[in-house]
Amino acid sequence: MLKGKVAVVTGSTSGIGLAYARAFAEQGANVVINGLGDAAAIEAERTKIESDFGVKALYSDANMLNAEEIGGMVKLAETEFGACDILVNNAGIQHVAPIEEFPIETWNTIIAINLTAAFIATRAAIPGMKAKKWGRIINTASAHALVGSPFKSAYVAAKHGIAGLTKVTALETATFGITCNAICPGYVWTPLVEKQIPDTAKARGMTEEQVKRDVILAAQPTKEFITVEEVAALAVFLASDNARSITGSMQQIDGGWVAE
Repeated sequence: MLKGKVAVVTGSTSGIGLAYARAFAEQGANVVINGLGDAAAIEAERTKIESDFGVKALYSDANMLNAEEIGGMVKLAETEFGACDILVNNAGIQHVAPIEEFPIETWNTIIAINLTAAFIATRAAIPGMKAKKWGRIINTASAHALVGSPFKSAYVAAKHGIAGLTKVTALETATFGITCNAICPGYVWTPLVEKQIPDTAKARGMTEEQVKRDVILAAQPTKEFITVEEVAALAVFLASDNARSITGSMQQIDGGWVAE
């Protein structure tokens, strides 16, 4: 479906981002992955993408706090592969604290990585997409782009910002064959979530199943985690020509969370 296309995915060395990269590669796209982690593990994932799907994969160590490096990541795709056809702004971090105790520097870092980096990458990718009259920009938002939760002020503010950025980008590029949409997942089963469960169970005196159902999935009516593969499949659809008329949308994949 995406043979000959080039996808750049930020925050893609694990979890949802890695699932995006692998799903695009499975459809024939060359990919640029980006993110933090052990160098050997990242290299193993990069080479596995190439061997599993017969495409080319590059790794960019661009720091999402550095505008020049973000632009360089997009330039890498254009130089090595000839284009940045698909941009997925996925990198993100989280911190939980009451507003009056929320560290200002942590607020600034979350806004920078979760929101400003997406703007900078989008800004860098649009000229090439306009020149080709084709492009797909997909922003990983969250159910928190649509609703709030206590103690997550910076994250919720950044994700609401992503919703606004998505809409403006869609409007500005609507006549150039470019679409921009946001995916709004609820709680997704990732290694990061899995690692939190035993400690949370111990701290609360609950079983791990109770933590999953009554703590993490409390807001998710299905009481089931979304899989990274489900989120990635939605991204592949949004990148396809079948989704050419879908732009400026918030695509909920949240087990009914926002319906309540």
